[in-house]
Amino acid sequence: MSNAKRDAAVQRLLTLVTQSGVRQVRLAWCDLHGLMRGKTVLPAALPAALRQGVGMVGTIVLKDTSDRTAWKVFDEGGVADLPGFEAAANLLLLPDPDSFRMLPWAEGTGWLRCDLLYPDGRPVPLDPRHQLQRALQSLAQHPSGPGGGLKLVCGLEVEFHIYRIRGDVKQPDADPVQAAWPGPAPMVELLHPGYQLLGEAATDRCDEALSIVRDTALGLGMPLTSLEVELGPSQVEAVFGPTDALVAADHMALFRSGVKQALARAGYHATFMCRPPFAQIMSSGWHLHQSVTDGTGRNLMARDALPVPPPGRSSAATDHLSALGVHWLAGLLTHAPAMAALAVPTLNGFERFRPNALAPQSIVWGQDNRGAMLRVVGTAGDATAHIENRLGEPLANPYLYLAAQVHAGLDGLRRALPAPAATRSPYAATHDGTQSLPTSLAAALEHLQADASYGLGFGDDFIRYYGQIKRQEIQRHSAACAGGAGDEEASQEWQRREYFGRY
Repeated sequence: MSNAKRDAAVQRLLTLVTQSGVRQVRLAWCDLHGLMRGKTVLPAALPAALRQGVGMVGTIVLKDTSDRTAWKVFDEGGVADLPGFEAAANLLLLPDPDSFRMLPWAEGTGWLRCDLLYPDGRPVPLDPRHQLQRALQSLAQHPSGPGGGLKLVCGLEVEFHIYRIRGDVKQPDADPVQAAWPGPAPMVELLHPGYQLLGEAATDRCDEALSIVRDTALGLGMPLTSLEVELGPSQVEAVFGPTDALVAADHMALFRSGVKQALARAGYHATFMCRPPFAQIMSSGWHLHQSVTDGTGRNLMARDALPVPPPGRSSAATDHLSALGVHWLAGLLTHAPAMAALAVPTLNGFERFRPNALAPQSIVWGQDNRGAMLRVVGTAGDATAHIENRLGEPLANPYLYLAAQVHAGLDGLRRALPAPAATRSPYAATHDGTQSLPTSLAAALEHLQADASYGLGFGDDFIRYYGQIKRQEIQRHSAACAGGAGDEEASQEWQRREYFGRY
């Protein structure tokens, strides 16, 4: 686990920790559900952790959203399909010394992102970040002319909800009598009443909470560009400038974790659940802006200006994007049914796909059309032209969501797929030859299982692993809702505990 470059980085970090008076360092890893897991070490233990790694129980990798293990690790043959996970054996967290930062909300606390390894030093292929790294390596190996291999650049628009934790009632999540698996969600009240998109007065009402979000993101070194009040009650949005795809995914994972922690200390509850379990609510989406560049940073999705611009809005993708951009667009459309299982990984997230709700229903693209799944931003002659994927929910694992773009886009490039005409009516009852998005997580998982390109890109073992964990989630929800007239109430309570309180 040692080389000269890493050893130098380790030594720099140890010197910094000593000189900065750090009292503790959190070692963090992002799990399948986008939740940060890890351990906290004291400065005296940091040198060994950096050089040898820290042991962590392997069942952490096998947990569903409630922390139940989806395999019988203590039964003979119980994890025959996952060698190395028998009997809850240890894995290793190996910190990346270059990822160090001080947590702005936790005095004297440093933070390090970790790679997940087997005890012999091999990377664990089930690790979501490793999956994105592999996908980006495949992208880099695609020929791209004199500028070198291809790179994915991503900008993030993340909607989420912030509530004030109620101080006038006993908190159920603090009552040991109410403890369960998972525990109850906190009682909350609105931060702003909603249905006043971008209202300045509503923004001022949210200023304290949004200031915490701002200071957290900037304190962690993220390219936050704006904070906005969204349409729904207590709904807000954070927008980040474009970065390398791996950096963008790292930012998203840490942003969700950091914002929840910092706001909780101030008496707020932030949730990235798509549709919080209340009657009046607007769904939250995660809009993923993406472009492909060469080794020089040139945007390869942009195309030269047309000699004679087409009248009005052209429906031909070739009038807005380069040939590479068109093929990438077509790949995203082709693999959208399978992509949905990774971009929308909760049962709750599929409730977002409603007509005229600024969320997609069909697998279509449109030129600057926010009702389409893929929104092409810019047109011929625009050096910043790119694609916005509006499919994802804020709880998507960032590494898997971005890896899904890469594998789909690469398939479009390899096969030189043509793109269909743009839609102008994304919520029309029918589209000529247009496919609807899956309407449930179970349906999306079936598409993921059947998608050969994703099986090749992610690996069949990972697809099976992902499917088993998500199907356990579906089965537990079904069991909780069995019983007739109370199904809807039972579902809401299950989602409050499963998603709202934890994510």
